[in-house]
Amino acid sequence: MRTWFITGGTPGGFGMAYADVVLGRGDRVVLTARRPDELRDWAARHGDDALVLPLDVTDAEQIRLAVAAAERRFGSIDVLVNNAGRGWYGSVEGMDEAAVRNMFELNFFSVLRVTRAVLPGMRARRAGCIVNMSSVAGLVGVPGFGFYTAAKFAVEGLTEVLRQEVAPFGIRVLAVEPGAFRTRAYAGFADEPVEEGVEEYRSMLATVRASMIEQNGRQPGDPVRGVEAVVAAVDRGQAPRRLVLGSAGYDRVADNLEAMLAELRADEAVSRGADFPVAADTGTGTRR
Repeated sequence: MRTWFITGGTPGGFGMAYADVVLGRGDRVVLTARRPDELRDWAARHGDDALVLPLDVTDAEQIRLAVAAAERRFGSIDVLVNNAGRGWYGSVEGMDEAAVRNMFELNFFSVLRVTRAVLPGMRARRAGCIVNMSSVAGLVGVPGFGFYTAAKFAVEGLTEVLRQEVAPFGIRVLAVEPGAFRTRAYAGFADEPVEEGVEEYRSMLATVRASMIEQNGRQPGDPVRGVEAVVAAVDRGQAPRRLVLGSAGYDRVADNLEAMLAELRADEAVSRGADFPVAADTGTGTRR
């Protein structure tokens, strides 16, 4: 029986899907949310196996208290799912800087803080798994979501290095990159007008917003199936480094990586030509 600590427990989102799936298999869940009252009825149905805690993941003290409460209740946190986050749209040139900083606080620094709070217990037990919910946008840039893309790229980089650093302690780290999934994430765009500081980008952003609104409720990805795939990956003796979820997301990532590899190989001679010639290098940074 594992204990899962899941952030971002908004009803209708990935966090709730994680909670339902792992409880259904006999594990225990700590589900956190900024508005825990929304989860009261859900928690009551699951009794002692589910603990709902208030948590704003941008608040370091609340993170500390939530992790401590989870460890008191269940003794340990076996799997951490960094799920909390959301997207804002805006151009790279014109998006308000305060909004950019809020974006990184929620989508990157919260992942860092929660991970740092959970790691000491995992290290002490020499066991654990961390699941960082990234996005296809963490591997393929999305126009109109430049800073969301940047934050998810940062999560990917953090995950890559963390995986190597904690492997000696028996801790596994997995990045998950969902494409378009049928959660409530798209619903909020209808209430968010285009606020753009540079007029030339407004039409592009209006198109982006309209597309997100149109897709709401029609996204091809099934959150439960996606979560089941992640749980199965966590169960593997050797979990994959990353898991892309959804057919369209898979195609976009595969096409992007293949194009990158082709471009890299096309310029191989240029890349290798930037080194000192092997026969002429004295090892001191000068040529003979």
